[in-house]
Amino acid sequence: MLLWLAGVDLRITLLAVPPLLPLIHRDLALDETAVGALLGLPILLLAGAATVGSMLISRFDARRAVIFGIILIGASSAMRGVGPSIAMLFGMTFVMGACVSVVQPALPALVYHWVPDNVGLATAVYSNGLLMGELVAAGFTTQAIVPMAGSWQLALAFWGLLPIVSGVLLWQLSAPLGVVDVEKRARWLPDFGNALTWRLGLIQGGTSIIYYGANTFLPDYLHAAGVSRLIAPCLVWLNGSQFPASIIVALFPGWFVGRTWPIQMSAPLTAAALGIFFLPHDWARMAGAAMLGFASAFAFVLNLVFPPLLAEQPGDVHRISAGMFTIGYGLAFLMALLGGAAWDRSGVAAFALAPVAIGSLCLLLAPWGLRAQERIRSQSA
Repeated sequence: MLLWLAGVDLRITLLAVPPLLPLIHRDLALDETAVGALLGLPILLLAGAATVGSMLISRFDARRAVIFGIILIGASSAMRGVGPSIAMLFGMTFVMGACVSVVQPALPALVYHWVPDNVGLATAVYSNGLLMGELVAAGFTTQAIVPMAGSWQLALAFWGLLPIVSGVLLWQLSAPLGVVDVEKRARWLPDFGNALTWRLGLIQGGTSIIYYGANTFLPDYLHAAGVSRLIAPCLVWLNGSQFPASIIVALFPGWFVGRTWPIQMSAPLTAAALGIFFLPHDWARMAGAAMLGFASAFAFVLNLVFPPLLAEQPGDVHRISAGMFTIGYGLAFLMALLGGAAWDRSGVAAFALAPVAIGSLCLLLAPWGLRAQERIRSQSA
């Protein structure tokens, strides 16, 4: 339950923004490049601050990093609408993204400590929380929370309450992990000379480019296409279709966990999804969004299993995770800026989603040479 809640907290505040973009546009007059920066800033911090997160986890342990991180996520998220002002919106988004960057590599480490004999299921559980947070934020923000709260600023404040409550529950209901071995504190810097770190990072980048690229530009693309009525349904399909991916991994871990072919199969599924989405029919928009969500989530969940499975010792889990997130989210941020700039320069809305195709190439090519099954069998032996 605690792993699941922590997963929800990592995404519910982050994904509350895409449905609010038309309202934020109206009040703060952001162009498409600024929109890409707003949605991409937390992703950049997931990349740039992941190594700092690894250091903090090594110093204070994964449990405490999660507890204090999600409380600060809630507080900073709630303050994003103060003003409203562009400075506060971007400033508090910076703080929120930095806290997410600390918590995200801590969750695989908690899995290693709490559920070492059932890593696949535990990873699927907190991944399910991540996806549920995305679904709830995308589906209920404009449909229920904005009408209830009365403004996009108060809607952001409302979603900020959940991480604060979750942090208190984690503090009260989970046992301390114990004193951190001083000799192991130095093992926090990701090993960027390791091919495994880069392969996992490129896979992470592929999933993030697809998912965040779609969430960032799909609403404004649909608005530009004259079908604003489809923004909320498409976001629900995009995020809701991710939910079954974690369920499938949890039910059939032996089929998928530690294997590379399921990740690679997500690449042609993504390409097909883009083609269907651009068809000028309501059903095609929603079906394409759903396929994009499922493909990115399926590869994402399977990639998260690798750090706790392949780590040689507990202290290596957050190091591998931090390196993976640094590479993956760095690519996702760059692609978000590229998509926004391509739209601004060309005036063609569809160009904003071109980076999604690049993400599919990462999923196709990065798993080649990743010998996960062999290493898992050798560890079992």
